[in-house]
Amino acid sequence: MDINKRSILWIVFAVSLVILWNNWMVSTGKPSMFAPAPAKPAVASASATAAGGVPAAVAAASAAAAATAPAGDAAAPAPIKTEVVTITTDVMRVDINTLGGVIQRLELLKHNDGTEEKKNQLLFRQGGKHTYLGETGLVGAPNLPTHLTPFVAQPGARMLNDGDKVQLVLEAEQGGVKLVKTFTFKKGDYVVDVQHAVTNTSAAPLSPQLYLQLKHDGWEPDGSSWLNPKFIAPTIYTPETKYQKYEFKHIEKDAKWMAENPGKPSPAEHAKKSNDGWFAITEHFFVSAFVPQEKLARDIFTKRESENIYTVGVVQPLGAVAPGATITNNAKLYAGPQDTETLEKVAEGLDLVKDYGMLAVVARPMWWAMDQIHDVVGNWGWTIIAFTVLIKLLFFPLSAASFRSMAKMKLVTPKMTAIRERHKGDPQKMNQAMMELYKTEKINPLGGCLPILVQMPVFIALYWVLNASVEMRGAPWALWIHDLTKPDPYFVLPVLYAISMYITTRLNPQPADPMQAKMMMFMPIAFSVMFFFFPSGLVLYWVVNNLLSIAQQWVITKKFETGEAK
Repeated sequence: MDINKRSILWIVFAVSLVILWNNWMVSTGKPSMFAPAPAKPAVASASATAAGGVPAAVAAASAAAAATAPAGDAAAPAPIKTEVVTITTDVMRVDINTLGGVIQRLELLKHNDGTEEKKNQLLFRQGGKHTYLGETGLVGAPNLPTHLTPFVAQPGARMLNDGDKVQLVLEAEQGGVKLVKTFTFKKGDYVVDVQHAVTNTSAAPLSPQLYLQLKHDGWEPDGSSWLNPKFIAPTIYTPETKYQKYEFKHIEKDAKWMAENPGKPSPAEHAKKSNDGWFAITEHFFVSAFVPQEKLARDIFTKRESENIYTVGVVQPLGAVAPGATITNNAKLYAGPQDTETLEKVAEGLDLVKDYGMLAVVARPMWWAMDQIHDVVGNWGWTIIAFTVLIKLLFFPLSAASFRSMAKMKLVTPKMTAIRERHKGDPQKMNQAMMELYKTEKINPLGGCLPILVQMPVFIALYWVLNASVEMRGAPWALWIHDLTKPDPYFVLPVLYAISMYITTRLNPQPADPMQAKMMMFMPIAFSVMFFFFPSGLVLYWVVNNLLSIAQQWVITKKFETGEAK
């Protein structure tokens, strides 16, 4: 009996220890000893990681879209077999992941990346610190196909070959809906037609909504500097609000505000509703823009997707779809260079992505004139030279009046020196005597500044034209100049500019003050050093302008010296 009692006590003690140990394990976050072994969590495949993002992001910027936003990452599917389909045309090579039908890489075959001639320009990409994706899907009901849904690629050609177009068809069915995405690529075209065909396979009517979105990281572009700034920014265009650039920092600010004010609508200061327009990710020389189906209502949103990842997009209601019925939506994706003529044909206002800075009102007509000249001469270097001559002719009366004034001042320099010597102890009398001399000789002392002041807007606008025009990117002029948008590799043009400026200062009347005279001699050197880093096309403009000015000023000065001019 005693033995049995001791045995029972030992059993109770042992069980108590096990229970205590189990409770301690649970309290420290470890699994219970009595619970069934948990299933291993689904590990997203590499393709799923590439697709990335949270579908709910498609509607976070507007209350209307938020109510029907797709499910979050927790609803991501288990690992499945996916593939990356590569479509190749004569102008682009595109990788589309069948997991979600995400455009995860887009390479422009006729444009290098600006640093290595043998390396093509990439738009869409995923890897390292960079994220740049095109995503589409459906919301409006549970478990509809999104950009995290596995699709099946239908057989077909993957290269353009001898045809005019190539298509990729992706199909997925879930949540009572069959979604067919069709990407159509055409020869010589940077526009990809993106069609979504939605078939209701359930027994009840559905009202799905289509979202289109572009996702990008917020890192500063490689190679950007204060003299050669590059940028990446979401942009939105609607007929009502026109062109709007909404930078990543603005989206970040909106995200912080919404985190501090949960449940309130987004404070984003961009268009949020329209029936037409487009949205884009704009960067230096290139752009990718979704143009949703026109004349169809859409909610426009921007969102901070995750740390330094941002999204811009639209949600479009597709209307009621009866059981067995199909509805289609036709959008366009432009992914290519900011070629003005091409952009104008794709969508209204798309050419506005070419950033001409604050002087766009001057730069746009300037670009139009240069484009017309280029159609005739066929070389952008000679176009700049011809354009400089045109500008010089346009301002000829003003510059001629200025040069006449400077020529007169050069002739009366001895009189001005005498006045300074006579009244050097009385500045007030010296100024009065100078003004009387100017009046007698009919000289405008500020006349020499007018041509420079008038041409400064032209100079700055031309800088932005060269900096924004992909048409000139990689365009040669002659001899050593192989890219007019890059600095002169051998600094020949900056040196020529310095020489032309030195000659100009020698033709001008010399200041009586020795310090001012030294400053005037120093200015050409200072500007030449700065021009070492400017686009060679801009320096070419200034060199030609100086040479024309020297010729004009020399002729006028000689006429005054010989008494031929009054």
